[in-house]
Amino acid sequence: MRFTYAEAMTDPAFYAPLAKAAEDAGYTSMSIADSVVYPRESDSTYPYTADGNREFLEDKPFIETFILIAALGAVTTTLRFTPFVLKLPIRPPVLVAKQATSIASMTGGRLGLGVGLSPWPEDFQVMGVPWERRGRRMDEAIDIIRGLSTGDYFEFHGEHFDIPAIKMTPARPFPILVGGHSEPALRRAVVRGDGWMHAGGDDLDALLARLNDIRKQEGRENDPFEVHVISMDAYTPDGVKRLEDKGVTDVIVGFRSPYAKGPDTQPLAKKIEHLERFAETVIAKVGP
Repeated sequence: MRFTYAEAMTDPAFYAPLAKAAEDAGYTSMSIADSVVYPRESDSTYPYTADGNREFLEDKPFIETFILIAALGAVTTTLRFTPFVLKLPIRPPVLVAKQATSIASMTGGRLGLGVGLSPWPEDFQVMGVPWERRGRRMDEAIDIIRGLSTGDYFEFHGEHFDIPAIKMTPARPFPILVGGHSEPALRRAVVRGDGWMHAGGDDLDALLARLNDIRKQEGRENDPFEVHVISMDAYTPDGVKRLEDKGVTDVIVGFRSPYAKGPDTQPLAKKIEHLERFAETVIAKVGP
């Protein structure tokens, strides 16, 4: 089992010491949140809170995902970074490919590119991207990013993107991890991705069962495939074993609720204390 440390919407000055502390404590990865803007007015609901309220996001600090990974990659040597998740269809895929291959090259391959759909129509609006057909746009974006990450000449002619033969240098392939709980998201993870990212809540066992069904249907049940989950089972050695038995490869753990309104008041020292205690009580007992 691999362990991902999750911290977001906190004082930007905390990220570098937290990344170094997580690496020293034995975590494999650190998840990096993504948010572009917060609209003053919106009818949208958040899919991962009980009441759909998104006000907890207002005034929370978000450093641009690739910039933060680059900064943290410079102060660490083994820690992997997994965007959780990059809102892919609102971005130009060629630019994302350049950013991701650059990060992978600069960090020695320490990137697992988590991607997903933004639930906010406002994200699409302010980026000048149609909300309609966003799933198909994301499919094409994944294909483009994968093609350009090889370093070979690649061209693409689709519904949303038409790209002549081009190449990127330097280029370095990286796993693409698809987030989401819907049927299209699970199928996209299997058909186009190298893994799946669970956003918490919902029936994890049912989602894992459906994911395995799709892998069998697509003839990919024996292919390498990462499964990243959020679960209370991750907080005990016995629970980690149960998750391993279900095919989970990576657990994502955090030590405060990200849904609380207002600024994060937890001191840096307390954050480091929490992540180190978990490493001592769970990571060290589970072993490599």
